[in-house]
Order: sequence, then structure tokens, then C-alpha cells
Amino acid sequence: MMKKQDILTLENQLYDAMKSGNLEMLDKLLHKDLLFIIPSGEIIGKEKDLETYRSGVLKIIELSPDVENLNIIDDVAIITLRMKLVGSYSGEPFEAQFRYIRFWKEFEDGIKVIGGSGIAL
Repeated sequence: MMKKQDILTLENQLYDAMKSGNLEMLDKLLHKDLLFIIPSGEIIGKEKDLETYRSGVLKIIELSPDVENLNIIDDVAIITLRMKLVGSYSGEPFEAQFRYIRFWKEFEDGIKVIGGSGIAL
């Protein structure tokens, strides 16, 4: 049975992997059938997300999350948070506030992100 602390620990692992571009950890945390709506409105899957980090298109320098809500419904956790991101995208520096919703689901091989969305505030 998943607990809120499990999800918060996984969220922190996800933030660390995003900041360091740790593809191995991102691969472990993201489900193979992940669907995510990025702030531009485009829907991406796991491979596209990983490629963003692999290619160096997205570089995150600073990441400051502020969890707003965390609900667990059976084997799914839903988390909402505000996050300040500082970095560069395609070589262009950015600093912005975003709101994210992420869905974590428990599987035999661990808890993984199955979907989510991010919008600029």
C-alpha cells in the first residue's frame, strides 16, 4: 500500500533526476506508456521526454517545488504543485513558475509516473 511519504520521496528523486539529467533514474520513474501535456500544449510520451534531457535541449539549473495537494486513491497518487524553474530550453534561458499535476501508479516493479500536465503561471 503506497503512502504519501513514498510519493514525496519519489517526487524528490524525480526533481534530482530532472536537475542532473539522470536518464537512468528518469527511465525508472516514468512508465513506458506515460502521457504528459507540456506547457506548450503538446502531448508527449516517455521517449520524447527522455530525449529532451538526452539531447540537452532542456537544462534545469534551479528547481523549487511547493507541493499543494497529494491524494492517494487505491493504487494511484495524484499530486499538484507549483514549481519555479530556472534553466534553458534550446539554448534560450528561462525563469518561470509552473503548476504541475502528476499521476503516480503502483506496479509490481515499483511506483511510476503514468501521466501529468504542466502549465505556466
